[in-house]
Amino acid sequence: MPQFLEHSMTSWRGQQVEHKQSIVDQFDPRARVLATVIFALTVVFSKTLWLPFLGLLMAFAFALSASLNFRRTLRRMIAMDMFIVVMVLMLPFTMSGDALFHVFGFAASKQGFIHAIGIALKANAVVLTLLSLVGTLEASTLGHTLARLKVPEKLVHLLLFTVRYLDVISREYKRMRKAMKARAFVPKNNLHTWRSFGYLVGMLLVRSLERSERIFDAMKCRGYCGKLYLFDTMQWQQRDTILLLSMASFAVFAIASGAYVA
Repeated sequence: MPQFLEHSMTSWRGQQVEHKQSIVDQFDPRARVLATVIFALTVVFSKTLWLPFLGLLMAFAFALSASLNFRRTLRRMIAMDMFIVVMVLMLPFTMSGDALFHVFGFAASKQGFIHAIGIALKANAVVLTLLSLVGTLEASTLGHTLARLKVPEKLVHLLLFTVRYLDVISREYKRMRKAMKARAFVPKNNLHTWRSFGYLVGMLLVRSLERSERIFDAMKCRGYCGKLYLFDTMQWQQRDTILLLSMASFAVFAIASGAYVA
Protein backbone atom coordinates (compact mmCIF):
# COMPACT_ATOMS: atom_id res chain seq x y z
CA MET A 1 0.00 0.00 0.00
CA PRO A 2 1.37 3.45 -0.85
CA GLN A 3 2.24 5.51 2.17
CA PHE A 4 2.21 9.04 0.83
CA LEU A 5 -0.41 10.48 -1.50
CA GLU A 6 2.38 12.35 -3.24
CA HIS A 7 3.55 8.95 -4.48
CA SER A 8 0.16 7.80 -5.76
CA MET A 9 -1.13 10.79 -7.72
CA THR A 10 0.52 9.91 -11.02
CA SER A 11 2.85 6.95 -11.30
CA TRP A 12 2.97 3.76 -9.24
CA ARG A 13 6.75 3.83 -9.59
CA GLY A 14 6.77 6.88 -7.34
CA GLN A 15 5.65 4.77 -4.39
CA GLN A 16 9.16 3.43 -3.99
CA VAL A 17 10.60 6.92 -3.42
CA GLU A 18 10.75 7.70 0.28
CA HIS A 19 9.54 11.09 1.42
CA LYS A 20 12.06 12.99 3.54
CA GLN A 21 10.88 14.33 6.86
CA SER A 22 10.44 18.09 6.65
CA ILE A 23 9.20 21.16 8.47
CA VAL A 24 5.69 20.62 7.11
CA ASP A 25 5.50 17.16 8.69
CA GLN A 26 5.73 18.73 12.15
CA PHE A 27 2.28 20.29 11.79
CA ASP A 28 -0.95 18.54 12.72
CA PRO A 29 -2.65 17.02 9.64
CA ARG A 30 -5.88 18.85 10.46
CA ALA A 31 -4.07 22.18 10.41
CA ARG A 32 -2.48 21.33 7.07
CA VAL A 33 -5.80 20.41 5.47
CA LEU A 34 -7.58 23.49 6.82
CA ALA A 35 -4.69 25.75 5.81
CA THR A 36 -4.84 24.33 2.28
CA VAL A 37 -8.59 24.98 2.05
CA ILE A 38 -8.23 28.58 3.28
CA PHE A 39 -5.34 29.21 0.91
CA ALA A 40 -7.18 27.75 -2.08
CA LEU A 41 -10.36 29.75 -1.45
CA THR A 42 -8.37 32.95 -0.94
CA VAL A 43 -6.44 32.57 -4.18
CA VAL A 44 -9.13 31.12 -6.46
CA PHE A 45 -11.74 33.84 -5.91
CA SER A 46 -9.28 36.68 -6.50
CA LYS A 47 -10.06 39.06 -9.37
CA THR A 48 -6.52 40.46 -9.57
CA LEU A 49 -3.18 39.13 -10.79
CA TRP A 50 -0.99 40.18 -7.90
CA LEU A 51 -2.74 37.96 -5.34
CA PRO A 52 -2.38 34.70 -7.36
CA PHE A 53 1.24 35.67 -8.01
CA LEU A 54 1.79 36.17 -4.28
CA GLY A 55 0.04 32.85 -3.67
CA LEU A 56 2.40 31.16 -6.13
CA LEU A 57 5.39 32.53 -4.21
CA MET A 58 3.88 31.16 -1.00
CA ALA A 59 3.34 27.81 -2.72
CA PHE A 60 7.04 27.68 -3.64
CA ALA A 61 7.87 28.33 0.02
CA PHE A 62 5.57 25.47 1.05
CA ALA A 63 7.24 23.17 -1.49
CA LEU A 64 10.69 23.99 -0.12
CA SER A 65 9.47 23.45 3.45
CA ALA A 66 7.95 20.08 2.48
CA SER A 67 11.20 18.83 0.86
CA LEU A 68 9.37 17.68 -2.26
CA ASN A 69 11.32 15.72 -4.84
CA PHE A 70 12.18 18.36 -7.43
CA ARG A 71 12.04 16.22 -10.58
CA ARG A 72 8.86 14.39 -9.64
CA THR A 73 7.10 17.61 -8.65
CA LEU A 74 8.25 19.41 -11.79
CA ARG A 75 7.02 16.55 -13.95
CA ARG A 76 3.57 16.72 -12.36
CA MET A 77 3.35 20.49 -12.65
CA ILE A 78 4.33 20.34 -16.32
CA ALA A 79 1.66 17.69 -16.95
CA MET A 80 -0.96 20.06 -15.56
CA ASP A 81 0.49 23.11 -17.31
CA MET A 82 0.14 21.42 -20.69
CA PHE A 83 -3.62 21.92 -20.35
CA ILE A 84 -3.10 25.42 -18.96
CA VAL A 85 -1.03 26.42 -22.00
CA VAL A 86 -3.83 25.37 -24.35
CA MET A 87 -6.26 27.46 -22.31
CA VAL A 88 -3.92 30.48 -22.33
CA LEU A 89 -3.65 30.24 -26.12
CA MET A 90 -7.39 29.85 -26.72
CA LEU A 91 -9.03 32.07 -24.10
CA PRO A 92 -7.89 35.47 -25.52
CA PHE A 93 -9.69 34.62 -28.77
CA THR A 94 -12.95 33.67 -27.02
CA MET A 95 -13.39 36.73 -24.78
CA SER A 96 -14.45 40.13 -26.00
CA GLY A 97 -12.37 43.20 -25.19
CA ASP A 98 -9.54 45.38 -26.42
CA ALA A 99 -7.65 43.67 -29.23
CA LEU A 100 -3.95 43.03 -28.60
CA PHE A 101 -3.16 41.38 -31.93
CA HIS A 102 -4.82 39.45 -34.74
CA VAL A 103 -4.17 35.93 -36.02
CA PHE A 104 -5.77 34.99 -39.35
CA GLY A 105 -8.38 37.66 -38.79
CA PHE A 106 -9.21 36.58 -35.21
CA ALA A 107 -8.65 39.18 -32.51
CA ALA A 108 -6.96 38.24 -29.23
CA SER A 109 -8.36 40.41 -26.44
CA LYS A 110 -6.35 41.95 -23.63
CA GLN A 111 -9.01 40.96 -21.08
CA GLY A 112 -8.94 37.34 -22.22
CA PHE A 113 -5.16 37.18 -21.98
CA ILE A 114 -5.18 38.65 -18.45
CA HIS A 115 -7.91 36.23 -17.41
CA ALA A 116 -5.94 33.27 -18.79
CA ILE A 117 -2.78 34.32 -16.95
CA GLY A 118 -4.78 34.64 -13.74
CA ILE A 119 -6.19 31.12 -14.11
CA ALA A 120 -2.70 29.74 -14.78
CA LEU A 121 -1.28 31.41 -11.66
CA LYS A 122 -4.18 30.21 -9.50
CA ALA A 123 -3.97 26.62 -10.73
CA ASN A 124 -0.22 26.36 -10.17
CA ALA A 125 -0.41 27.98 -6.73
CA VAL A 126 -3.22 25.74 -5.49
CA VAL A 127 -1.85 22.48 -6.92
CA LEU A 128 1.67 23.10 -5.61
CA THR A 129 0.29 23.94 -2.16
CA LEU A 130 -1.87 20.81 -2.25
CA LEU A 131 1.16 18.67 -3.09
CA SER A 132 3.18 20.30 -0.32
CA LEU A 133 0.72 20.33 2.59
CA VAL A 134 -1.66 17.45 1.82
CA GLY A 135 0.18 15.34 -0.74
CA THR A 136 2.88 14.40 1.78
CA LEU A 137 0.36 12.95 4.24
CA GLU A 138 -0.01 9.20 4.53
CA ALA A 139 -3.23 8.04 2.90
CA SER A 140 -4.54 6.53 6.14
CA THR A 141 -3.64 9.68 8.06
CA LEU A 142 -5.53 11.83 5.56
CA GLY A 143 -8.58 9.61 5.94
CA HIS A 144 -8.53 9.89 9.73
CA THR A 145 -7.94 13.64 9.43
CA LEU A 146 -11.00 14.09 7.22
CA ALA A 147 -13.05 12.00 9.64
CA ARG A 148 -11.98 14.23 12.54
CA LEU A 149 -12.97 17.25 10.46
CA LYS A 150 -16.50 15.76 10.27
CA VAL A 151 -16.35 14.70 6.63
CA PRO A 152 -19.06 12.02 6.03
CA GLU A 153 -17.76 8.57 6.95
CA LYS A 154 -18.82 7.03 3.64
CA LEU A 155 -16.60 9.46 1.73
CA VAL A 156 -13.71 8.72 4.09
CA HIS A 157 -14.18 4.96 3.65
CA LEU A 158 -14.33 5.42 -0.12
CA LEU A 159 -11.05 7.35 -0.09
CA LEU A 160 -9.23 4.81 2.07
CA PHE A 161 -10.43 1.78 0.11
CA THR A 162 -9.67 3.46 -3.23
CA VAL A 163 -6.10 4.31 -2.27
CA ARG A 164 -5.58 0.89 -0.72
CA TYR A 165 -6.85 -1.22 -3.62
CA LEU A 166 -5.79 0.80 -6.66
CA ASP A 167 -2.48 -1.02 -6.40
CA VAL A 168 -4.26 -4.39 -6.26
CA ILE A 169 -6.26 -3.59 -9.40
CA SER A 170 -3.11 -2.36 -11.12
CA ARG A 171 -1.29 -5.64 -10.42
CA GLU A 172 -4.30 -7.62 -11.67
CA TYR A 173 -4.32 -5.59 -14.89
CA LYS A 174 -0.61 -6.20 -15.44
CA ARG A 175 -1.05 -9.95 -14.96
CA MET A 176 -3.83 -10.03 -17.55
CA ARG A 177 -1.77 -7.98 -20.01
CA LYS A 178 1.16 -10.39 -19.59
CA ALA A 179 -1.19 -13.30 -20.26
CA MET A 180 -2.32 -11.62 -23.49
CA LYS A 181 1.28 -11.07 -24.59
CA ALA A 182 2.11 -14.70 -23.77
CA ARG A 183 -0.60 -15.67 -26.27
CA ALA A 184 1.13 -13.54 -28.94
CA PHE A 185 -1.42 -10.73 -28.81
CA VAL A 186 -0.23 -7.66 -30.73
CA PRO A 187 -2.53 -4.61 -30.55
CA LYS A 188 -3.56 -3.20 -33.92
CA ASN A 189 -6.26 -0.89 -35.19
CA ASN A 190 -8.78 -3.61 -36.00
CA LEU A 191 -11.93 -5.18 -34.61
CA HIS A 192 -10.07 -8.07 -32.95
CA THR A 193 -7.91 -5.66 -30.93
CA TRP A 194 -10.84 -3.57 -29.74
CA ARG A 195 -12.80 -6.70 -28.84
CA SER A 196 -9.80 -8.04 -26.89
CA PHE A 197 -9.43 -4.81 -24.92
CA GLY A 198 -13.17 -4.89 -24.24
CA TYR A 199 -12.81 -8.41 -22.81
CA LEU A 200 -9.82 -7.17 -20.78
CA VAL A 201 -11.82 -4.36 -19.19
CA GLY A 202 -14.78 -6.65 -18.57
CA MET A 203 -12.68 -9.34 -16.89
CA LEU A 204 -10.92 -6.68 -14.82
CA LEU A 205 -14.30 -5.49 -13.52
CA VAL A 206 -15.42 -9.06 -12.81
CA ARG A 207 -12.23 -9.93 -10.94
CA SER A 208 -12.42 -6.65 -9.02
CA LEU A 209 -15.96 -7.51 -7.93
CA GLU A 210 -14.90 -10.99 -6.84
CA ARG A 211 -11.91 -9.57 -4.94
CA SER A 212 -14.12 -6.99 -3.22
CA GLU A 213 -16.49 -9.71 -2.01
CA ARG A 214 -13.61 -11.75 -0.58
CA ILE A 215 -12.18 -8.65 1.10
CA PHE A 216 -15.55 -7.76 2.63
CA ASP A 217 -15.96 -11.30 3.99
CA ALA A 218 -12.47 -11.15 5.49
CA MET A 219 -13.25 -7.79 7.11
CA LYS A 220 -16.46 -9.14 8.64
CA CYS A 221 -14.50 -12.08 10.06
CA ARG A 222 -12.27 -9.52 11.77
CA GLY A 223 -15.22 -7.71 13.35
CA TYR A 224 -15.75 -4.90 10.84
CA CYS A 225 -19.11 -3.21 11.46
CA GLY A 226 -18.89 -0.18 9.18
CA LYS A 227 -17.33 2.12 11.77
CA LEU A 228 -14.01 3.92 11.36
CA TYR A 229 -11.90 3.93 14.51
CA LEU A 230 -9.86 7.12 14.61
CA PHE A 231 -6.23 7.61 15.56
CA ASP A 232 -5.57 9.14 18.98
CA THR A 233 -2.08 10.33 18.02
CA MET A 234 -3.12 13.72 16.61
CA GLN A 235 -2.27 16.53 19.00
CA TRP A 236 -3.04 20.15 18.24
CA GLN A 237 -0.14 22.38 19.22
CA GLN A 238 0.66 26.08 19.22
CA ARG A 239 2.40 25.97 15.85
CA ASP A 240 -0.78 24.61 14.27
CA THR A 241 -2.74 27.58 15.58
CA ILE A 242 -0.06 29.91 14.22
CA LEU A 243 -0.32 28.26 10.79
CA LEU A 244 -4.08 28.75 10.64
CA LEU A 245 -3.83 32.32 11.94
CA SER A 246 -1.26 33.04 9.24
CA MET A 247 -3.59 31.72 6.55
CA ALA A 248 -6.51 33.67 8.02
CA SER A 249 -4.35 36.80 8.02
CA PHE A 250 -3.53 36.18 4.37
CA ALA A 251 -7.26 35.97 3.59
CA VAL A 252 -8.02 39.16 5.56
CA PHE A 253 -5.17 40.96 3.80
CA ALA A 254 -6.56 39.91 0.42
CA ILE A 255 -10.02 41.19 1.32
CA ALA A 256 -8.70 44.49 2.72
CA SER A 257 -6.56 45.03 -0.38
CA GLY A 258 -9.55 44.83 -2.70
CA ALA A 259 -8.43 41.62 -4.41
CA TYR A 260 -12.06 40.55 -4.89
CA VAL A 261 -13.27 43.79 -6.47
CA ALA A 262 -13.43 43.69 -10.25
